[in-house]
Amino acid sequence: MTTDWHTLDREPSVTDLYVRAATRRKITGTTLPDSGLRSGIDVDPKRLAAYRKVCGFADNALLPPTYPHVLAFALQMQLLTAKEFPFPLLGLIHLSNRIRVLRPMGGVGRVRVSVQVQNLQPHAKGATFDLVTTLDDQLGPLWEAESRMLCRGVKLEGEPAEQVLAPMLPMTQVAQWKAPADIGRQYAKVSGDYNPIHLSAVSAKLFGFPTAIAHGLWNKARTLAALADHLPTANVNIAVQFMKPVRLPSEVTLMASAAGSSGDFQLQGAGDLEHMMGHWSPIT
Repeated sequence: MTTDWHTLDREPSVTDLYVRAATRRKITGTTLPDSGLRSGIDVDPKRLAAYRKVCGFADNALLPPTYPHVLAFALQMQLLTAKEFPFPLLGLIHLSNRIRVLRPMGGVGRVRVSVQVQNLQPHAKGATFDLVTTLDDQLGPLWEAESRMLCRGVKLEGEPAEQVLAPMLPMTQVAQWKAPADIGRQYAKVSGDYNPIHLSAVSAKLFGFPTAIAHGLWNKARTLAALADHLPTANVNIAVQFMKPVRLPSEVTLMASAAGSSGDFQLQGAGDLEHMMGHWSPIT
């Protein structure tokens, strides 16, 4: 499929896009649009510093490996609330996320962000698609990611094909931390992601959750910050599968294999509850 790219001269207003998302609650089709969005975006040092603090990243010269998701968030919102997109944004479930850091992300000031959707597939509970995001700097491709999203209630022909990450290496405890009751609101301030399921028990209950849950990408970011000494800074593929949500507040434990070019990690809750499974490996 050839992507029909549209270039925006400025970053969209997230506030306006949330209003649009709130008014679209129905499935309107089963075909993904072939259009994508691009825009030049500057890295805001103050916002980056706040993100580092909330997610636990060290203040160094490298852009955190998960931060490009923040740079791309407004464009992603614009794409997922467009009339051509057939699924309601509110209610989408983030199943997995894969990022590839192609080169060291040092000295990054301005990038071109591109977003598109592809790979619509049947799922036992509906349908999944990939939200694909890429970053380019003046030297070319820098970072890319796919977030697999589930829309419940979509009916597609074909057999569901689910991929499950499984640890291959022995793991030991690396870190432990608390996810406080307000971490959803803290992360929303630095990321722009004000999904109601993360903000409070009251708003989460409107979407079927007994209490607020942590953002999946905060779980991943907090984990990668704790694994900074384990992971390569470039030429690395980091994939995670989100499992049981982290209910707020909670205490979680990070398990990981020894540092190296490849490894496994797992985020656990009380009673060995599996919140997230992950793996890192060189880009081949």
